[in-house]
This record gives sequence, C-alpha cells and structure tokens, in this order.
Amino acid sequence: MKGAILILFQILLFSGNNCITAQSRISTSHPSEVDSQVIISNTPQRIITEGTVTIGSNKINYKAIAGDMMIKGKLDKPACSMFYVAYFKEGVSDESQRPLTFIYNGGPGSSSIWLHMGAWGPQRINLQDTMLSQAPYQTVNNNYSLLDASDLVFIDAAGTGFSRVITKDKGGVGEPKDYFGTDPDANAFATFIVQFLSEYTRWNSPKYLFGESYGTFRSAALADILETGRGVRLNGVILLSQILDIANSPDNPEAEPGNELPYMLALPSYTAVAWYHHKLPNQPEKLEPLLHEVEHFAMNEYALALNKGALLDSVSFNQIAQKLHQFTGLAPDYIKRANLRISDMQFEHELLNSEGLLTGRLDARFSGFAMNRLGEKALYDPMGSHIDGPFTATFNNYVRQTLKYGERQTFYPGSGDVYNQWDYRHKNPGATDPQANIFPNVLPALARAMISNPKLKVMLNSGYFDLGTPYYEGIYEMHHLPIPPQLQKNISYEYYYSGHMVYLHLPALKKLHDRVVRFINETH
Repeated sequence: MKGAILILFQILLFSGNNCITAQSRISTSHPSEVDSQVIISNTPQRIITEGTVTIGSNKINYKAIAGDMMIKGKLDKPACSMFYVAYFKEGVSDESQRPLTFIYNGGPGSSSIWLHMGAWGPQRINLQDTMLSQAPYQTVNNNYSLLDASDLVFIDAAGTGFSRVITKDKGGVGEPKDYFGTDPDANAFATFIVQFLSEYTRWNSPKYLFGESYGTFRSAALADILETGRGVRLNGVILLSQILDIANSPDNPEAEPGNELPYMLALPSYTAVAWYHHKLPNQPEKLEPLLHEVEHFAMNEYALALNKGALLDSVSFNQIAQKLHQFTGLAPDYIKRANLRISDMQFEHELLNSEGLLTGRLDARFSGFAMNRLGEKALYDPMGSHIDGPFTATFNNYVRQTLKYGERQTFYPGSGDVYNQWDYRHKNPGATDPQANIFPNVLPALARAMISNPKLKVMLNSGYFDLGTPYYEGIYEMHHLPIPPQLQKNISYEYYYSGHMVYLHLPALKKLHDRVVRFINETH
C-alpha cells in the first residue's frame, strides 16, 4: 500500500503548483552542515530591499522582505524556521484596504519558486514556452505580477527552499513528523499565517490563499483550520490545478480496483492532448465543443460500461473501445488490451510512441524522447526536464543577488526527504481518527470552511493539457462538495490552453492574471 501511494502522489514533479505533483523532486539530499550552523542561532532574519515592477501601463514601487518565521514547539522552543518572501506595494495609505495573498506550491515537498518566478513575482523567468533552453537564463520584468491587485507572501513548506525543521541536534524541539504530513503541514501554515498577520499588522486586510497542485489540497485543509479554529476570515481561496480527493487521481488507479472514476475524469484531458498533437482520427477545429461531448460520454456511456465490470458484453466492449479510439487517438487494439482503462502515465507513453516520443505529464504540450519504447509507462516528465534547471538557476541568482538572502545556505527547490516521509492521513470534520485510507480527501474540510463563512469565494483554474490533475476532475470535485446548493454560486471556473503550470504559456498567464485580479477585486 505504501508503494501505491508513493506512485500516486507523483502529480507535480515540481504548483504548481502537481503530486510531487509537479513541484519538484530536484533535490533528495539532507540540508548541509552549513545550513545546520546557520539554523543553530535560531535568530529570524528579515532582509528588506526595494524594487519597481511595471504591470500593464502601471509602475509599482514595492518593498520586498525575505525572511524566516520561527515556529515554536514544546516549551516554547524553536521547532521550525519557515522561509518567505513578502512584497508590499509602497505608498498605500490604508493597508487594511489592501488585499494580501499567501502563495505556495505543492509536492508535497516543493518550494514556492514555481509560482514565484513563473507567475506572480515582480520578476519572471524568460522561457520560450515548450522550447528547451540552455544557460545563461534571464529574468524579465513580470508584466503579469499580481502586485497590481494584492500584496504577496510566498511561503516555502518545512524542509523545502530555505525552510528547515529545527531538530534537537540543532538546538530545537522539532521533528520531521511534526511537519511532513497532511494535517501537520496545514497546521504549520496556519501558524505561519497567524504570526504573519500579527507581525505585519495585517489582520484587517482582505485575505486570500493561492495554492497550486498539492497546494490546493493544502488550501482546503488550511482554509478549514483558519476559518474554524484560528479566527482568520478569508475572502477567497484560489485553486490552480486542483486535487482534493486523491482517489480521483489517474496516476495509479489500478491500486484501487473497482474505482472507475479516475479513468472517466481523465478522459477529456486525453482528448485535449490528442487534439493538441493532431492525433485524433477526426480532428475538429475547435476544442471546447469536442470536450463537452467527451465529458458527456465519460459520465454516461463510458461510466456505465466500466461500472458493469465483467458483466459488460463483447458488443458493447468493442463499441466503447472504438469510441475511445475516436476520443484519444490510441489504437483500438491497445485500448482493448488495456481493458478500456488507461492511466495517465500509460497515455503519456503511448500517444506519440510511434515517433519515439512521450508527452509531458503535468503539461502534455511538452514532449521528449522515450527511454523505453517497449515499456508501459512514461519514465520521466519532459516538462520537468525543460524547466527544473532554468527555474532553479534563476531563483538562486535572484534570491541572493536581488533579495540579498541565503548566504552560506543551500536552497532546496524540492525535497525527496519530505516527499518520502509524508504522512497522508487526514482527519476530516466530525471524524474521531485520521483516515487510515491511503487516499485522503479534503472535500469535507473545504466544505466546512465555506459553510462556516458563507461569503467565502472559491476560484478553480485548470489547464486543458494537464494529465496530472485533469481539469474535469476539478469540476467533478467541486460539484460533489458537501455544501448547501446555494453555496455552489460561490465557486467560479476558468480554463486555459496550457498545462498544470498554466503560467508557462504566456497567453495563459495573461488570462490567469486578468481573471485572478478580477476575482480579488470582486471579493473585497
């Protein structure tokens, strides 16, 4: 069972914020002894710099604070140092009117560099979309930074970035189990946010959570803790590439025979990817009308066929196989040998296999050479091989040269140590014990936050070409939130011609920026 969930949670090998969902397992080593020496002092740092960003035609002066927040443990002793970068717009006369957005990627085990350098920070990495680039890399003024609508706080989870668990040998009382798990992680973020609001006197500001990939899972649990246990009223929760019920993931559905949902919910994304690569037998000009047709098929004919299991007759079996061929571009024989059930990693491996290629998982617009054309599943994600190096290099330069932070420390974009030690159990509202199920579900947590605060708005953003957290999975989960029907109006949906990290595609980033700005402006 342990192996099943480890495979399952590879949603974003770097959210991001996907599960290490796109957000990144670049580094698997422990923090260095140099890091340990820095942490021993247990003295929080706060380094202030100033900068300017131009967004549209507006020039915005801002103050940047790179620092660490000390999280206390037993006996009020240091347990964890959480690294953050906060950007505050200068010249604001009344900060209580200025929105504040807390931003993080997922993993679990990912830092926030992806959203920081790819989407919302004042500087953005300059990538040529799906084209591979080599050093030296460049950053440019981010025309789509979110600083025009909100102050920003990028947070690195414990064990990632510069954030460190302060264990006994380093002068603290922290232990990895106190932070490397669904509920401990959400509680740590809640503690960070409460302390941040007090230290920077921002309790009365409109407040937002922005999570990508596993960061959306964190947001659901975190919103529940803040709303029902910490006295923090949120204006909005913004989800990018959502997964709230891990049982819906198409990563390893064979781990739970009898659960047919992952195959149904992933199918529209398979269609979108096949359309993008011109692999559909009857290629339409427009994508959305086709997707509506596939969504209907997935939840009706396809669902009925899969739920019949061994009782499905041969005529219906062949008819469904032919329909799947039309909607995926995969050969009918392959579909039949898969028993009509195809995981995302099988699809990634097979769609372009005749060309010796495989597609990306988190962003299937990317492609790369297959390591084993005779294999069953993709052995790596071409998207990760395109972006990991550029993001890591540019952020290390930026944080040290521009923000003046990180001397004698190692920055961990993603940590395999965190990922491998993660405890996925989650205690849902009303439960007496954490879920023993390997597939945790935070839909009840988000539902309780929305019921507790009926004015809380939720925004779901999804890329059509994301195979790690398929867009229709997010729709299905939102439609199955255990909330009163009246609260469904509090949920809005946006879709993009991009992948898991929507912002890698510049036109999609522009649209994402405009939609999120509108959401923030309409909810405070």
